[in-house]
Amino acid sequence: MTEAKIYVPTVEAKSPPRTYNQIHTARRRTPGRRRVSIYVAWSFPGEANRDLTELDNRFSTMTEVRRVEWPFWEAQEWSGTTQFQQGIPGSLELFFRAWMPFQQLVGEVSGHAVPVFQRVDQAGYHLPLDERTLADADTLLVFGLDHNVTQQEASAAEIEAVSEWLTHEGTCLLIGPHHDVGVSEEPSERAMEYAHHGDALVPRQQRFGKYTRSLMKGLGVPVENRFGLRPGVVAGTTRIAPLNINRDLDTQRWLEGVTNFSFHKHLPHYAVTDPTAAVHVLARQPIDVSKPHPFIEAGNREFNAFLWMPPGGTRAGDILLADSTVFSTLFGTDESLMRFWKNLATAK
Repeated sequence: MTEAKIYVPTVEAKSPPRTYNQIHTARRRTPGRRRVSIYVAWSFPGEANRDLTELDNRFSTMTEVRRVEWPFWEAQEWSGTTQFQQGIPGSLELFFRAWMPFQQLVGEVSGHAVPVFQRVDQAGYHLPLDERTLADADTLLVFGLDHNVTQQEASAAEIEAVSEWLTHEGTCLLIGPHHDVGVSEEPSERAMEYAHHGDALVPRQQRFGKYTRSLMKGLGVPVENRFGLRPGVVAGTTRIAPLNINRDLDTQRWLEGVTNFSFHKHLPHYAVTDPTAAVHVLARQPIDVSKPHPFIEAGNREFNAFLWMPPGGTRAGDILLADSTVFSTLFGTDESLMRFWKNLATAK
């Protein structure tokens, strides 16, 4: 396993011209080349307009990011008020910039651009999951980065549209609800969780994924995102500990050539709520047990990091679960992670 390459924010002197506020042009089906799309299930205004006097359940402002991670973001590119937004919108834009390497790699492998759709975008346009986002996608990644307080929820029409899309051979839905920190009403338990993950930018309560939870419920996916667990590292290094992979179950070779994902301080445990369901836990992540957490105190030393529901019944498509941070270079990347991206882009 090689050392992770930490994301270093830079702007190329001569990058291609950027456009904004375009209407998506549907991609034509190309045999052997998957069309991959990303759907961010948040309301950008709902996240950006959160009250900054509220301590919990909001993203950090860019100013808070700069303060906590000083001096990493102190170049003029990020700290200048005429150059980069300093409120919550600025920190949200970091997500888009950090998804670009994934988009670029998959675009090169597949020959298709990778669009990023938002449930409600910066301009206030609402885009539910329907034929506009589904018709030209073979693989759809749904990122559950919506705070529960913004009340994003999949409608019956969306669930029906996704269910119908999954009846088509070769479709693949990857759902990525983010962490669920601070569920307990007991302050001491919230303090324990906070001390465990050790990220000053995460409040004592930060609950994500109402949209993805409602989508999973509608699709019959018996999984819940729980906690925000700090992964273990290789002894004597800062590299994330290798995944515990069940390769016998991985008959589709989603994790072929993969040993690890990227390090992130607070990752969700994907709890399978129905043990009789056909949900394969393909990879578990060792936990950093140096600081206590209720999940550790319950006897756990790993959490479920990557799950697969093979086709079944009328559903011809695959359903996967993995956290959205797996596709972001904000938290480092290496050959193993990029191999996982390629596997998704080239799946049969």
